Amino acid sequence: MNAFVAAFWAEALKARRSKITLLTAVGFLLLPFAGGLFMVILKNPAQARAWGLISTKAQLTAGVADWPAFFGMLSLGTAGGGAILFALITAWVFGREFSDHTAKELMALPTPRWVIVAAKFVLTALWILGLTLLIFVVGLGIGTAVDIPGWSAELAATSFWTMLLTALLTFMLMPFVALFASAGRGYLPPLGWAILSLAFAQIASVLGWGDWFPWAVPVQVSGMVKSHADQVGLHSYLLVLGAFFGGVAATMAWWRSADQTR
Repeated sequence: MNAFVAAFWAEALKARRSKITLLTAVGFLLLPFAGGLFMVILKNPAQARAWGLISTKAQLTAGVADWPAFFGMLSLGTAGGGAILFALITAWVFGREFSDHTAKELMALPTPRWVIVAAKFVLTALWILGLTLLIFVVGLGIGTAVDIPGWSAELAATSFWTMLLTALLTFMLMPFVALFASAGRGYLPPLGWAILSLAFAQIASVLGWGDWFPWAVPVQVSGMVKSHADQVGLHSYLLVLGAFFGGVAATMAWWRSADQTR
């Protein structure tokens, strides 16, 4: 336990002193602010044109300014944009030592390597949880300031748990990003994998097989693919769980056998 606490403290310290912590927070905060802007436009398109927020030629034929729509935007953003942002965080946590050429020193420490990997995964999970809570709280403030209708405590609670579930499922797909960051010894391979998996997730969702493709499950749970959302069942969650444990095991195995002199 002492080894894990020390490893986690070191990982947290690296994250706290890095600018990426602030950058990811600012990047994710664009989601509720963009949602609030859309609510303002949808509430009064004529006034939005007068303010120059949209073109005078713009035609708004869909969308309604209310809390269900606003929470839907936050949930969709967590599944879509969050997947890329979470992959960036995971790639940084697992790939920084390789880009900074300090991995050999890290691997030479007497701390068991599985402890180091576990600390990195725990930090990633807490980081993602913190960002999800941040945008939900900020979203509540923005929605209240914009004064959109349709509020209910039940809706807020349901939306909150949907966002948390979406973030959790997305995190459970991050071990493969960690694996590519480790084996690829840097940032580009994991980011390439993240983009590729998202592309295949979209294809699987369009074909109606998204519930059988783990990387498409968070998107469907969020409600982004409403026509197939009812297909998500126990098998979908089990597939995500299998991908999580498979990715963790593969990452652990790579770190255990990696040569620190290379």
